Amino acid sequence: METVEVFDTDGKGRGLKAAKEFWAGDVIFAERAYAAVVFDSLTHLVCHTCFKRHAKLHRCGQCKFAHYCDRTCQKDAWVNHKNECAAIKKHGKAPNENIRLAARIMWRIEREGGGLTEGCFVSIDSLQNHVEHFGEEEKKELRLDLESFLEFWPHDGKQFAMQYISHILGVINCNGFTLSDQRGLQAVGVGIFPNLCLVNHDCWPNCTVIFNNGKIELRALGKISIGEELTVSYVDFLNVCEDRRQQLKKQYYFDCTCEHCQKGIKDDLMLAVKEEEKPSPEVVKDVIQFSKEAIEKIDKARSEGLYKEVVKLCRACLEKQEPVLGDTNIYMLRILSILSEVLSYLQHVDEAAGYSKRMADGYLKLYHPNNAQLGMALMRAGVTHWHAGLIEAGHGMICKAYAILLVTHGPTHPITKDLEAMRIQTEMELRMFQQNEFMYYKMREAALQNQQIQVLPEPTNEISPGIFQKKQ
Repeated sequence: METVEVFDTDGKGRGLKAAKEFWAGDVIFAERAYAAVVFDSLTHLVCHTCFKRHAKLHRCGQCKFAHYCDRTCQKDAWVNHKNECAAIKKHGKAPNENIRLAARIMWRIEREGGGLTEGCFVSIDSLQNHVEHFGEEEKKELRLDLESFLEFWPHDGKQFAMQYISHILGVINCNGFTLSDQRGLQAVGVGIFPNLCLVNHDCWPNCTVIFNNGKIELRALGKISIGEELTVSYVDFLNVCEDRRQQLKKQYYFDCTCEHCQKGIKDDLMLAVKEEEKPSPEVVKDVIQFSKEAIEKIDKARSEGLYKEVVKLCRACLEKQEPVLGDTNIYMLRILSILSEVLSYLQHVDEAAGYSKRMADGYLKLYHPNNAQLGMALMRAGVTHWHAGLIEAGHGMICKAYAILLVTHGPTHPITKDLEAMRIQTEMELRMFQQNEFMYYKMREAALQNQQIQVLPEPTNEISPGIFQKKQ
């Protein structure tokens, strides 16, 4: 941790600044979780130690709740699972992830004390909990969590004051970081990382965070000078500044004063309308309201697996949007993203490619050039084009995605390795295409007759991996 320094920021409390110069892709620091748990819905599908998804996991013979890749993961987990295992057996069932994480934190505090741990700039005790900012609904949820915690916590263990338990639950509420599976495609758990909690927000940050091989990595998105504050984005940039500020205020209890929010940078692009035959404000308002209502229906249909209904709703929404909204309008981009993903899953790749191209073109004008979400979207669009036989466009998108993920994820991350293999394969196919286009398509046709095209996994509404996520 010689690479960073803690300092008092102007109006944002503590923060971290660079103690040396960094360049794009540099790992500024890596940190293991102080405590972490698997999401309730995935406890039988994800290893409780390394958070990797596996088809066959070994179940703890005592509590029948925890699952592990193998004996190595089970042995590594025992120091954190020992108390939990006994408590689950006594309680009769495992509580929700919030309570399990709070209990794991407090068992560690019971073992080691609440002070600074090795390699940490800040203790769990001194992290912000924002309990004093809770609204009535949040206070009600906190009381319910307190009751659940007290029912689960062993009576023969160290007894903590109600105020301290509330502090821990508050810390989880606003500082829990989502952990992704081994490929970085799905959020599978939540953990507390004390040093990461010191990194402040900026809507256009100079760093990103990725979970890789059991640790989070804070990675530089570009050149960072000595003394420059390190920032990450707590929310997706693809919202107008007023919506981002409202989300940050509601979820993290602060008013964002970053340059992009103060100046409304890119808001005009995100709300763009057709330049030729410019529509009236009333028409634009009606189309955006229609889009919001359509997205709610689409999300519901998608969560129920009604993918043909999703396609139907998306097409109807696009029909309304296309004469009115601009190519970078976020409401149109959301529909294009969903439609291209679902059509790819249904193996209508030719149609999906066109929608994914429009989505990618819009994203390139809005996102930071080294944004991880942009990289993943370009990868998805590139694969869709590749499967549709559009090898030139597909290879180009995959190369762009690979360049971004080298910065955001690093060369050793599994998804970057997958992307590198795609890049090599599409480069080889592109050379074949350029040498003999007819032969390329004949060989592709023969290959497709012998093997079904591999497409993206089933679309879901599950949360994607990101920065701090407030537990709903």
